[in-house]
Amino acid sequence: MAFPEDEHAGTRIAHQRKRAGLTQRGLAQKIPYSYSLLTQVESGHKPASPDLVAAVAKALSVDVTTLTGQPYVTELQKDRLTGLVRPVREALDLYDLGADPAIRPRPTPQLVQAADRFCHKVRATRLYEAAAGLPGLIAEITTAAYLTPSGELWAALSSTYRTAHDIAVKLGYYDLSTVALDRMDWAAHRASDPLASAVRQYMRALVYFREGEYTIGQRLIDSGRGILGQAPESRESLAVAGQLHLGASVIGARARDEDMVKNHLAEAKALARRTGEATDVHWLSFGPTNVTVHAVSADVEMRKYGDALAAAAGVRIPGEWAVSRAAHFHVDKARAQMETGRSEAALSSLVTARRLAPQQTRYHPGARETIRGLVHLARRTPDTLDHLAAWIGL
Repeated sequence: MAFPEDEHAGTRIAHQRKRAGLTQRGLAQKIPYSYSLLTQVESGHKPASPDLVAAVAKALSVDVTTLTGQPYVTELQKDRLTGLVRPVREALDLYDLGADPAIRPRPTPQLVQAADRFCHKVRATRLYEAAAGLPGLIAEITTAAYLTPSGELWAALSSTYRTAHDIAVKLGYYDLSTVALDRMDWAAHRASDPLASAVRQYMRALVYFREGEYTIGQRLIDSGRGILGQAPESRESLAVAGQLHLGASVIGARARDEDMVKNHLAEAKALARRTGEATDVHWLSFGPTNVTVHAVSADVEMRKYGDALAAAAGVRIPGEWAVSRAAHFHVDKARAQMETGRSEAALSSLVTARRLAPQQTRYHPGARETIRGLVHLARRTPDTLDHLAAWIGL
């Protein structure tokens, strides 16, 4: 199967490298990857892993999306999602206009429940449904919060902004996700909710993690832990603290700091023993399972693929887990399986990720690069892989 030259990260890397006036050897000297690997990625013989893309983006001073090609507009148009992005963007922009006189908001308990339902929709990867209804809900809760201010309403509004961030990230609109996080913090301060503010710093850290800015990411994690100190100790605060440690572990993995990874995973594991499976806390899925899943992710980021698969073998996904999180785990596992020559197992993991969260998997750059890598490795493309490749537009 042949790929259009403008449709993979390797050719985008080559284009941006040439624009910067660098040879392949010159770029390889600026990133923690070999010249040999870089040449294989640019030629399409190797998939561009998320960590390599982040390193190149940082070295060339470009956004990661410039290299990944996000958002994937053709597929978004097929899924009828492109037309839903602008209303979300407008809803985020109108936050400071006060109450809308044309809106008669529902009672507070109903609005709080609606905000929770939209969080659930995203974690169930019902992205079209969530994106279609979110702008109206943001406007309604904003009006209610201005008319009858309460911590409960501001917290619900903060939750809807977080949902907007999640939608934007899953669809590849990272500029929009940053705006949503700013609004989330704006509402969380009005709710006097340090837990929401700490979660926001965790999510900001992941933005910088994707862009290869690991020092900034770690500073944001530290900031989140400082904010968390304003809240009394509770199962909820312990779960948020644990998630911050998990965020720091994957940042450490990208930075190739094994001690940092080990220490933060140990802290998270200790907290998980106290919280149990805390899937009900700020939609974080924190708990013993998520600690193990992050250990898998950290090993994948450090290219310790055998260790990643050994850890993944012991993972049992709880029934109450968000399918979005479970699907992400299967994408990570597929990458480790591909890198260790287990192509059939990798294909099976990708099929599982697609079954659990089809839209998320379709727009996941790591999943797309792994599919590309499997196609390149296959002497004869199996029907299932051929269908997956066509499904993501390859």
